[in-house]
Amino acid sequence: MEARHPIDTRLPEMLRSGRPVRAIFNGLPSPAIVEMCAYAGFDAVIIDNEHGSADLETTEHLLRAARAAGIPALVRCLEHDIPRVLDIGACGVQIPMVQSPEHAAAIVRRVRYPLPGGRGGQRGSAFSTRAAGFGAFGGPAHTKLSNEGLALVVMIETPEAAQQARAIAAVDGVDAVFVGPNDLAHVMGHENRIHDPEVQAVIEHVMREVAAAGKCPGVLALSAQDQARYTAWGARLFATVTTGIITQALRQAAQAGDAGTKY
Repeated sequence: MEARHPIDTRLPEMLRSGRPVRAIFNGLPSPAIVEMCAYAGFDAVIIDNEHGSADLETTEHLLRAARAAGIPALVRCLEHDIPRVLDIGACGVQIPMVQSPEHAAAIVRRVRYPLPGGRGGQRGSAFSTRAAGFGAFGGPAHTKLSNEGLALVVMIETPEAAQQARAIAAVDGVDAVFVGPNDLAHVMGHENRIHDPEVQAVIEHVMREVAAAGKCPGVLALSAQDQARYTAWGARLFATVTTGIITQALRQAAQAGDAGTKY
């Protein structure tokens, strides 16, 4: 039987396809939750190592669960974690607080392996990692697969970055630009009120600029109404959050119990 490669390479094409991609952030250190996201029908899971509690060993298990269940798994991480996150088999990374096209280009170099002739990036090469099948898939084939098959999503979360959205999106190697509306609202002085008109106007600007650059615009969409509005602005990558869904379901169950519902 032929061994299955650890890396799921479908996500870059999904982001280029023009079709909507429905993803879900998961900050819970539970492989079972990742499996449930796959079985529920999400197109991708974003393992949240910016705000979640999983360490790298647990993240590796979350990636195994995603691969086994058949769902592409990005990892949202801080920049210094990019090499190790990719080495444990993420199908891409989502990087917060990208501020300029120069910043985005520097991240691209950290994601890509060097190539002959001084091309490619600056990622350190090791074929003993899970991403290379612990040596089973090492060598130039692994370098090529990684450079072509890993996705990079950069996040815009400030008005200053939003002003450069088209230039950030146009950087070669950036597959999608995702607006973080909560951080954006806080930076703009609107606390967590992401639906305030001023915040929504910046989100619309970013969505339209990224689409104009030929890349995939992404945004947090916690309701069908949000997704419909952002779709009209050009968005194609939409995400919700496991903890919000679970808490809402638990609250509904608790309220139903108070009303006398029997389980």
